[in-house]
Amino acid sequence: MEKGRPGETGQAKCTALIRSCVLRCSFPLPFFSQSLHPGTRGSLTETSSALRGQNPETTALGPRLGRGVQQARTADGETEVHSRRSTARGEEGGASCPAGCAAPGPPPPAPRARAPRLVFAVATPSALRRVMVAALVAAWLLLAAAARAQREQDFYDFKAVNIRGKLVSLEKYRGSVSLVVNVASECGFTDQHYRALQQLQRDLGPHHFNVLAFPCNQFGQQEPDSNKEIESFARRTYSVSFPMFSKIAVTGTGAHPAFKYLTQTSGKEPTWNFWKYLVAPDGKVVGAWDPTVSVEEIRPQITALVRKLILKKREDL
Repeated sequence: MEKGRPGETGQAKCTALIRSCVLRCSFPLPFFSQSLHPGTRGSLTETSSALRGQNPETTALGPRLGRGVQQARTADGETEVHSRRSTARGEEGGASCPAGCAAPGPPPPAPRARAPRLVFAVATPSALRRVMVAALVAAWLLLAAAARAQREQDFYDFKAVNIRGKLVSLEKYRGSVSLVVNVASECGFTDQHYRALQQLQRDLGPHHFNVLAFPCNQFGQQEPDSNKEIESFARRTYSVSFPMFSKIAVTGTGAHPAFKYLTQTSGKEPTWNFWKYLVAPDGKVVGAWDPTVSVEEIRPQITALVRKLILKKREDL
């Protein structure tokens, strides 16, 4: 027996295989018979023709059968060929599905999404009133904040703690002239400035003018006492009646925001005790002087600003 040429046993098995295929699936023989050995091909052709003659339906259905073949192993280890039928397509052969073959129907419709349900709650009149009041208050606050943001910041926008520990808004001094001074109890300028400042407060204040005193211990450690002791010293020694605030820093990174504003807008930073900053009724800084400039020297400028304010108030009346 030559290599690659099937013997009688192989020919018998191949014939049985084709016979089973034709009987089970009516598979057309010409599809693969061309690749067989001529001897085997002749035997199979006779067998296929005989089977086709015995089964007329095979001949009729053969051209319309699908050609997919799946090979699988059975439990006994033998190879069995199964054919898979496929429905004839109209565009290929134009033939209709044979009797007993269920034609594929149209695809099922996609499920329709349900529209969301809106649930409305009925509010009572009192609840509606509360909501309206809250909305009005919120709108008013927003408008006030917007107006404040649009207006340029000034000295009276800040807050400070007074000499007795109470937080005070400097807004209360808006509309009047202010002379802001960083004071100290043990400085060489203390006596001269305290007396002149108190006289200025007595002559021009308190309705149109105020001295605002901020104790500071940054220069020469000349304000070492507590707030209570500072206030007692100023009241007892000079009978001061102008507003005094708690001890603060007026320069450096820890400087009070109000003094930062004074420094930035005037372009002059305190370098010693008793720096004086003149603030107009609208909160803008209009002048700044170091301790070597006496209160008497700047008194005419302060008086002119106060007089202008008084005249304006009279015109408004």
